[in-house]
Amino acid sequence: MAETVGKKEKENAGTEMTFSGLASEWLENSRIRIKESSYIKYRNLLRNHILPEIGEDHPKVLTTERIGIFIRKKLIEGRRDGKGGLSEKSVKDITALLRSICSYGNQLDYDIPCRFELLKFRRSDCEIRILDRSQCAVLERYLLQDRSLVKTGILLSLFMGLRIGEVCALKKENVLYKDAILQIRCTMQRIQDREKGGKKTKIIITEPKSGNSVRDIPIPAFLLERLYELNTLPEEAYILTGDTKKFIEPRTLENIFKRYLKACGMPDINYHALRHTFATRCIEVGFDVKSLSEILGHASVNITLNRYVHSSMEQKRDNMKKLRLIG
Repeated sequence: MAETVGKKEKENAGTEMTFSGLASEWLENSRIRIKESSYIKYRNLLRNHILPEIGEDHPKVLTTERIGIFIRKKLIEGRRDGKGGLSEKSVKDITALLRSICSYGNQLDYDIPCRFELLKFRRSDCEIRILDRSQCAVLERYLLQDRSLVKTGILLSLFMGLRIGEVCALKKENVLYKDAILQIRCTMQRIQDREKGGKKTKIIITEPKSGNSVRDIPIPAFLLERLYELNTLPEEAYILTGDTKKFIEPRTLENIFKRYLKACGMPDINYHALRHTFATRCIEVGFDVKSLSEILGHASVNITLNRYVHSSMEQKRDNMKKLRLIG
């Protein structure tokens, strides 16, 4: 009898569980296995975008239609300042989080009916901007005109595809001079400080975003020669500063990069465009996709081809020149 009563109480408690309660339980259970930065990202997405809309819903009413309406609303008017919709990337992140929580709920027998595989995003028409050959030449000349360590770091992104956080976290110990290899072992980012209620931020240095991002990359000869200037420094010295305690954070490096673009008379682009430019140039000169995917630290070649390789106008022209009259 006691077991029957306990079972009924559990079932009744389950019927009263809101999505907010389920999400909180999932987040707390995930806390021990995810990075601090991921925890804060998920918490903020829930707090700012998901729970205000569907937090009081019972999990069983979260149908495909209900979630689809929620997603479309976020794309159209999801910004918290009321100035339009969220980016497709942000809404995809929200959808992925919802999917994880609902999957967790289904494992607890909540029978959440939403079929996320039916929720499709249209392909974005906006193409990531990359540097064309003439722009690359201008930027290269500017970066090579002196021996600035910051410029060396930017060259690492342009010629080796490093992410901005990876460049900022690089230390002299990651340069294997004898083997001409650069080890990518850490990344740097600024996150909200949980201990201070999220009102302040802090810099953290952690392992890269995924296991595939931990990688060894052969260093081009001209970059290895520049990096030899760090050879006399302590192993713990940061590549961008030559100092063991002083570093340059991603936000600062992004601002420096934009100043360099302005000095070159070039259009404003995101630092991450260097990584896209590198990937595109590699394909143009004949890199095999598998090698390129591993250099970039991707989980599969599909990510490399679908997200990071872009056809430049020069490449399209070169391909069109290959056509000849048959007769």
